[in-house]
Amino acid sequence: MALNERLNKFKLQQERCQATLSSIAATQAPILKPKVPSGIRPANSPFAPVKPPQPVKFSDDTERLQHINSIRKSAVGAQIKLVIALLDKTRRPFTAEKINEETYVDIHGNKAVFDSLRNNPKVKFDGRHFFYKPTHDLTGRDELLNLIKKCKDGIAVEELKDAYPSVLEDLQALKASGDVFWLTGTNSQEDTVYFNEPQYWITVDNDLKELYRKVDLPRDMLDIEKELKKIGEKPWTDTAKRTALAQIHGAASKAKARKKQRGTRRIKKLTNHHLPELFEQMST
Repeated sequence: MALNERLNKFKLQQERCQATLSSIAATQAPILKPKVPSGIRPANSPFAPVKPPQPVKFSDDTERLQHINSIRKSAVGAQIKLVIALLDKTRRPFTAEKINEETYVDIHGNKAVFDSLRNNPKVKFDGRHFFYKPTHDLTGRDELLNLIKKCKDGIAVEELKDAYPSVLEDLQALKASGDVFWLTGTNSQEDTVYFNEPQYWITVDNDLKELYRKVDLPRDMLDIEKELKKIGEKPWTDTAKRTALAQIHGAASKAKARKKQRGTRRIKKLTNHHLPELFEQMST
């Protein structure tokens, strides 16, 4: 009997403990729902939408890496051209690291590129930064006009093109204002600008202009030289002599070319005397 009473008391204690734990759990915050990986339907949510798992992709950076590799494996001259184009376009100082970011040219990793860039006449290096070095270091229209004024024999436009980004627009403005003369050649590299000296500004009468236009000049240089000699002027050119020399030089060049061409057509008889062992094998 004593044993049954103890078992009953133990059961009552267990029930009281269970009731106490239930009341404690009810007073606490609600339990968080477990995280369900994307693409898996929860067991208690049969109608929840299921997202398909994202496929694994290779790196989209492959094309860029191939481009970088092609630049760094290219010739030194091609890499130098990329760097100089960057310096010329921006006109800002760049470190080797910044050049690498902009052009993918690794200056520190290629000694030949570094030496060539440092010694390039279009590049200035101060020990850390690389700068573009124009033929004439100008900053604006006033300095451009002063430079042209100092060049009494004119200055080629090709020398001024890289002075600063808007130099050609300023040259056009100076030409339109009458401050300079822009003489064009057979190609753009022969264009020359001259300063329009105010001391030579003169007014010519219309009658004199008309008289000048009525003068009939010979079309042939030989006739022009003859007319100059008639009035006692020595011509600076000698067209007859120059034509004769050109004909002699041209005839000599053609004869030399024909002689060289005939020489290349000569066929020599070839033998095998330098291979005696070949004849020994044939005789055996």
